[in-house]
Amino acid sequence: MHVPCAAALTIFLSLGAVRPAAAQGPSTRPAARSLGTGHQLLGTFVDSLKLLTIEHGLRVSLQQKTRDELGGNFWRDYRRSLRVPRQWEDGDSWLVNYIGHPLHGAAAGYIWLEHAGERHPDISLARSYWASRAQAAAWAAVYSVQFEFGPLSEASIGNVGLREDTTGWVDHATTPAGAFALMVGEDALDRFFVRWVESHTPNRFFRAALRMTFNPSRTFSNATTGHLPWYREGRPIAWGTPSRGALRPNSSSRP
Repeated sequence: MHVPCAAALTIFLSLGAVRPAAAQGPSTRPAARSLGTGHQLLGTFVDSLKLLTIEHGLRVSLQQKTRDELGGNFWRDYRRSLRVPRQWEDGDSWLVNYIGHPLHGAAAGYIWLEHAGERHPDISLARSYWASRAQAAAWAAVYSVQFEFGPLSEASIGNVGLREDTTGWVDHATTPAGAFALMVGEDALDRFFVRWVESHTPNRFFRAALRMTFNPSRTFSNATTGHLPWYREGRPIAWGTPSRGALRPNSSSRP
């Protein structure tokens, strides 16, 4: 029973978060409390909660070991699962610790950037770019602590940490550090590779697939912030317009 329910919840949240393309834009965002220079703090929390719910839905759907731990006294088992790690590794595979956690951290980082008070800059040597990604990585670290230990965490849902060998420092280090590196890498791929390929093909399906393939964490973030998975600010795919000549330098149409 857990599997279909969790899968249905995951699909519902993923699809329900996406707004129609015509509705996407700054004017559609709800008013929110600000942090610093106009950061939409409420929107950051809400969209991060969506990402968190999807991730835990996938855990319950796909991991038998998580479903096995859902019984018993919730608060007692949660308290017993909270512990300071005494080792580096936590028993998860290399793929989970060094690829999966940076991916979900970068997705949280892009949520932070989505709700920044000003348009987040393209990759460059400018101080503003690196500062924005450092702030996003800091939010990824906060998100990681909640994901590991918070009320809606691996410790509370599935009781990871109940056994000492299932908790380690690896996730707390690789999530923010890997998120920073991954965001910079995805930004570089999007600017120097994806845009170049897009300029040489009018095929909208290929361009959408290209964006999602080479920016996986941004794709996941888009789905939780109300955008289509292949969304890029100022670069609409424009599904409803003719594609012929859309990419020619002298054409008035924009990709």
